[in-house]
Amino acid sequence: VQLQASGGGLVQAGGSLRLSCVASESTFSSYTVAWFRQPPGKEREFVAAMKARGFGTSYAEAMRGRFTISRDNAKNTVFLQMNSLKPEDTAVYYCAASRRGIITSELRRGNNYEFWGQGTEVTVSS
Repeated sequence: VQLQASGGGLVQAGGSLRLSCVASESTFSSYTVAWFRQPPGKEREFVAAMKARGFGTSYAEAMRGRFTISRDNAKNTVFLQMNSLKPEDTAVYYCAASRRGIITSELRRGNNYEFWGQGTEVTVSS
C-alpha cells in the first residue's frame, strides 16, 4: 500500500493542525495505522496509533489529550488532529501502516510497520 501524508504547515503555539494520510488500498480498514514524528536533529518517535477497524488507540504520553488519531475507512484515510501545539511539536510527521495485528504494547515500535508515507512538515512558532 502507498501512503500519502499531507496537512503540515506553519502554525503559532497554541494553534491546531489536522494531518491526513490517504492509503492506496480499499482494504485499509484492516490495517493498523500510526503516526510518528522526527524532530530536527532527533530520532523518530511514536505519536499515536489505532488498531484495525478502530479497535483501540495508543498515544505517546506527551501528546495524550492534545492529539487525536482517527480514521475514515470509506476514504481510506487516517487523521491526526493536533491541538494546543507547542514549539517542541515541530517535526516531520510520518504516517505508517501494517497489515498485521499489533498488540497494544508494540504499537509504538516503528519496526512493526511495513508501510510508510513520505512525511509532512509541521513547524510551531513560539
